Amino acid sequence: MRRFFKNNGLTAALLLLFALSIAGHSIAGQRQFNQQQREHGGPAVSYIEYVTGGEFMATVFENWESEFFQMALYVWLTSFLFQRGSAESKDPDKKGEVDEDPRKHRHDPDAPFPVRAGGWTLKLYEHSLTLALLLLFVTSFIAHLIGSTRWNCQDQLAHGQACETTIQHVQSSRFWYESLQNWQSEFLSIAVVVVLSIFLRQKGSSESKPVHAPHSSTGR
Repeated sequence: MRRFFKNNGLTAALLLLFALSIAGHSIAGQRQFNQQQREHGGPAVSYIEYVTGGEFMATVFENWESEFFQMALYVWLTSFLFQRGSAESKDPDKKGEVDEDPRKHRHDPDAPFPVRAGGWTLKLYEHSLTLALLLLFVTSFIAHLIGSTRWNCQDQLAHGQACETTIQHVQSSRFWYESLQNWQSEFLSIAVVVVLSIFLRQKGSSESKPVHAPHSSTGR
């Protein structure tokens, strides 16, 4: 068990923080929702009703959507764009190991199967990280749209209005307000990390340059 956590401690810690955060989000969200219901003379909902409802679904997936979108774009952009001095960038003056042609390692017995297989399998695998993150973004985007449409419908019915269709809602300012308020913060936060890693350090972190490295040193 100790060896498992040594080898997988980062993932375990992040998943634990995720579980605690989403549990807190759901509990606080249900209480806030029921408070609003009481203020407007509506019925309170159970915890299960809340977490399967439109509001919780929308608020969860609008955040996941922005996270996966910025991660997908970041992985893709860092494959050909540079920031001199940043720990988050490749060195613009030399090719790194990540730029090496994987076909040269086709006969390496430890190489992943797609590298040894070659052809279209390797071509797909060369971009698999970005593609997987984009798939997670699209899935989260659709889930956010469904949840947001249901949440908006609740509000419209409460005010005696007809519900929008999903197509109508995706064209609404409310839906894009929910999305873009998260997208802008994600892009800003990653830009801040890119720039701050030029001048600042965190000893022991793989996301930082060595403490003794000059500011002009690029990459980790």
